[in-house]
Amino acid sequence: MATQAKPFPMHDREFVALMASIMALNALAIDAMLPAFPAIRASLGVADPNSLQYMITSYMLANAVGSLVAGPMSDRFGRRPMLLVSITCSALGGLASAVAPTYEALLTMRAIHGFFAAGLGVLAVSVIRDRYEGDRMARVMSLIIIIFLLVPVLAPSIGQLVLIVASWREIFHVLAVSAAGVLVWAWFRLPETLDPDYRQPIAPTVIARNWLSVVTDRQGLGYMLGAGIMMGGMFGFLNSAQQIFFDVFDAADIFPLAFACVAGSMAIANFSNSRIVERFGARRVSHTALIAFIVLSLAQLGASQLHPEPMLLFLALIALNMGMVGFTGSNFGSIAMEPFGHIAGAAASFQSFARMAVATLIGALTGQRFDGTTQPLAEGFFLTGLIGLGFILWAEHGKLFTRPRRAMLRPKQPNI
Repeated sequence: MATQAKPFPMHDREFVALMASIMALNALAIDAMLPAFPAIRASLGVADPNSLQYMITSYMLANAVGSLVAGPMSDRFGRRPMLLVSITCSALGGLASAVAPTYEALLTMRAIHGFFAAGLGVLAVSVIRDRYEGDRMARVMSLIIIIFLLVPVLAPSIGQLVLIVASWREIFHVLAVSAAGVLVWAWFRLPETLDPDYRQPIAPTVIARNWLSVVTDRQGLGYMLGAGIMMGGMFGFLNSAQQIFFDVFDAADIFPLAFACVAGSMAIANFSNSRIVERFGARRVSHTALIAFIVLSLAQLGASQLHPEPMLLFLALIALNMGMVGFTGSNFGSIAMEPFGHIAGAAASFQSFARMAVATLIGALTGQRFDGTTQPLAEGFFLTGLIGLGFILWAEHGKLFTRPRRAMLRPKQPNI
């Protein structure tokens, strides 16, 4: 276990809550603006409604690129200072987006915001990996994601409430204030978790060597790509959710509630995962969920052929499938990080870049195929499930549901 800096030792529950809050700033920067798409379109004169999805795509792609910087920097200078910089830049990104005069300027501000906010996810995972590994890390990640998912549950409602009393620009002020609050918390309470013996120099040869270690490890590479593919399906829903509920089902009024149901199913899945993963193993749980995801995707394809498609049926199937993503996400990520405790920052950095890049591109392609029906989304889910299964089979040499004998918990780790 890494030696933690004083005078700010953290209790376990506070550690989980802080890591979840840091990671949630990225989700808030995306989900809170979804109800504002029509207002932004009218205010900035956006002709094509599908073009509004670029506000999500630009943020995520820049976030993926920024991940390549955040990890190596934290391996050299430590997790704490780089996290503080990322949170600060996240607050500034919200302020900059609020004053964008044109849609093109808004996309530029979103990309800059996403680039500097990359450390929110990468460095939080690095801190967690500094302390935990294997099934234990998967359990802790699940607990963190439960709290993290409160943001997608609440964010669209927050955005909707802001729109009732103010313009869409005030949503970005909410983002800035939220980041400032987390910054104060982290400043006073977050200790350094990087073991001094694991510090890495910032040198092209060292970075290249670390990234090469990540892409040449079969387990790490297979699960990294599998996680990215599965996230791609989720991002496809994220890109097209507003149009599906507004245009397909004419249900703009219940959009925040429907979005909360989907996010809530992921929270329930992560809570369940935190209770069972150490008993059954991350592989058994996530592989089962992946198979279920494919089956549910077939059901979604069938439902998309109904005319009209019942909204409650769509909502039930999408919520169940997002629950399966909840079972795969933290488990795939933890398995992918297992071999890289000595280079956790670089590994988390590269894996985050790869996952986000793959997921963002798949999500953008799925979203841009929106044609006034739910069929493109269902097709995207089914294909991502099959391709994800292929990568997992490759990583595991064709064997699913195994549980390799690995250290489940580092010695003398605190209980959570």
